[in-house]
Amino acid sequence: MNQSKIDRLIIKLIENTISDQESDVLKAWLQDETHLDYFNDFIEINHLIVSKHRFDYKPSLESVKTSLDEKSRFKISNLYKYAAAVLIFISIGYVFLTKNKATEDNTPIIVNNTIKTGTDKATLTLEDGSSVVLGEGQQYISDKVVSNGKDLIYETSQINATKLKPSIAYNYLTIPRGGQYLVKLSDGTQVWLNSESQLKYPVHFIKGETRAVELVYGEAYFDVSPSTKHSGAKFKVLTGDQEVEVLGTEFNISAYQDEATIYTTLVEGKVAVTEGSTNTVLSPQQQSIIKKGIAGIEIVNADVYSITSWRKGIFSFDRMPLEKIMKVLARWYDIDVIFIDSDIKQDYFTGILRKNQSIEEILESIRTTNNIAYEINNNTVIFR
Repeated sequence: MNQSKIDRLIIKLIENTISDQESDVLKAWLQDETHLDYFNDFIEINHLIVSKHRFDYKPSLESVKTSLDEKSRFKISNLYKYAAAVLIFISIGYVFLTKNKATEDNTPIIVNNTIKTGTDKATLTLEDGSSVVLGEGQQYISDKVVSNGKDLIYETSQINATKLKPSIAYNYLTIPRGGQYLVKLSDGTQVWLNSESQLKYPVHFIKGETRAVELVYGEAYFDVSPSTKHSGAKFKVLTGDQEVEVLGTEFNISAYQDEATIYTTLVEGKVAVTEGSTNTVLSPQQQSIIKKGIAGIEIVNADVYSITSWRKGIFSFDRMPLEKIMKVLARWYDIDVIFIDSDIKQDYFTGILRKNQSIEEILESIRTTNNIAYEINNNTVIFR
């Protein structure tokens, strides 16, 4: 059965609007226990959006069937009892548009679709200028660092400062369009890098001195090893004219080259953001906004779960214009986007989608929820 039809049946079950016939269809689909993996994927998606606490419950097939049999007694208050199995309309990869258009033919045109889903891949540039291509199924081992094809881990170490300050060797990790990668620095700090991003960092940090890295461009999520483990040494992230001093642990920075704004979003702890002579301290759930070429820092409350969902393999769009959505998708799928009908650029969507979905699946979610026509021609998506 078409997956989108299954998604809609699950939505109906959650909303308690599923018919007996539809319930039977869903139960029949669940005869295959491998389909539970599909539900379990949604557990993590749901709890990324609803709660920052990990939820590890995995349902049995019988619990799913029971919840279907008891659909007439299904209530939202029982959601966490059954939801791990039947999960939740907000996390089904179901996208909707907040305005409607007149019905017209919007059948997609597919011409030699060559678009591929993004993967774990990066280029590591070493201190001597040589480069190493990293990616799925490719192992890299040196005396300082190891990669299993999905992440890059530096040996835990630090250099003791001397009267003659030791030289610091820097590496660059560059993520292309259609890629992502995790790097664990020598102090234990973990950095998730999104598509089209580059990080500059030292191979080793000097004991007791400020640990500084540079997000040259792109987007990164930082989980910083606390200063208490490093003789009080601070951790700083430099991004263009912005400097972030870490007073806590987890935050996200978005500073793409083709965007005129730097966004810093705090998840846990505290960070001090400096731009020119302006300095401010963020609290959790806050975001600083710095517009390139304009002095000052704007502070807003932020939906950190939607903003940081990319590192969990999820696209989370909250009333986001289609033009901005396609910019996000273009980086992950490494595609070009053309709007023949420019009027739809500002049509906005809300929804949750998985990064392992094909571009056609994602575009179909958009198309079927509103009358937007698209064409795929080789590596280009055209809205018409």
